[in-house]
Amino acid sequence: MKFQLYLGSLFSQIKVRHWWIGIFFWIALVAPAQASVILRVAIERGVNQVKVGSSTTAVVKDSTGRALGQLPGMSSFYAQAIPGGVALDKWQSGLFWIEPTGKGFVYIGDRWYRGRTLVVPTEKGLTAVNWVDMEEYLYSVLGGEMNASWPQEALKAQAIAARTYALYEREKQRNNPLYDLGASPDRWQIYKGVNSESPGTYAAVDGTANQVLTYKNKIILSVFHACSGGHTENVEDVWGNTLPYLRAVQDYDQNVSECNWVKTFSPSEISAQISGVGNVKQMIPESYSPFRSVKVLKIVGDKGTKVLQGEQVRTALKLKSTRFNVAKGGDGGFVLQGLGYGHGLGMSQWGAYNLARQGANHLQILGHYYQGVALTPIQTK
Repeated sequence: MKFQLYLGSLFSQIKVRHWWIGIFFWIALVAPAQASVILRVAIERGVNQVKVGSSTTAVVKDSTGRALGQLPGMSSFYAQAIPGGVALDKWQSGLFWIEPTGKGFVYIGDRWYRGRTLVVPTEKGLTAVNWVDMEEYLYSVLGGEMNASWPQEALKAQAIAARTYALYEREKQRNNPLYDLGASPDRWQIYKGVNSESPGTYAAVDGTANQVLTYKNKIILSVFHACSGGHTENVEDVWGNTLPYLRAVQDYDQNVSECNWVKTFSPSEISAQISGVGNVKQMIPESYSPFRSVKVLKIVGDKGTKVLQGEQVRTALKLKSTRFNVAKGGDGGFVLQGLGYGHGLGMSQWGAYNLARQGANHLQILGHYYQGVALTPIQTK
């Protein structure tokens, strides 16, 4: 099935005191010498069909790299799962590559992306993977994760953290034959394609090109979050494991309105989200981190009790954070009043924003949130 596409616009107080940056410089080989790093980003996974296309004429290739023909520019087609492979327009193959000519973009699902597209069958349907240069991937991620109008030093800090995170995931997924990371924000970085690019994201990515964070010559897990509400957390208090560079530090994001939140639950709403407890009678924080985030939450109902720990506390109840107080509501429900947005580990994006406005540079921001790390260039040709 063929559809006409229209390419839309691509660009849609505390004084900073004494800083111990904690970042040292050395050259480390963190990736094979190459012209660029290519990331495999899964845009659609396990679907029966996916809409694909290109802004310019695209060459369609099979699994051997043999050109089967061309797709016209500014048109889209449904790739559909069939027994043993994929059907696309008039072709059937074990898989398909879609490679735009010139400087064209590819279309996957409902967005435009740089790079090329691989459509491959899996046990659960089709997976569409965007093969894209890492620096070009970051042009988009930066606009998805931060407001592109924010100070350049905050954007540069985000660019390095996002690049580091992408390479960490790439290494973790090294045995995955299909992709390195996905595009959904619940598990990966926000990747919306060219629509979230802007001059501000280009400048921040280009200004930090190929720079990553390492600890003892290894890429770090450079997680980040929207805001902590005044203090970040130690990783073991959230995920249980210990990492020497994800340590709790003072934060600078208390003035952010969306990071002060209130959520009200009726007993039935909690019961719907937490199975096996029945009508909820009590919500009891049993253990706190040193910075008053709830580590263990006991939910007591008339049919059972459930104990949530660490990140489960936030994800099971769909809360902004685990830093909250519990009070009884007037209807037998519960009122949670909280601070922060996200897991509270690593860099606070709003904290980076405020620090940049106060005059901190991107290295100072990163050195504050990731303890004892080094800024390491990726070696390229």
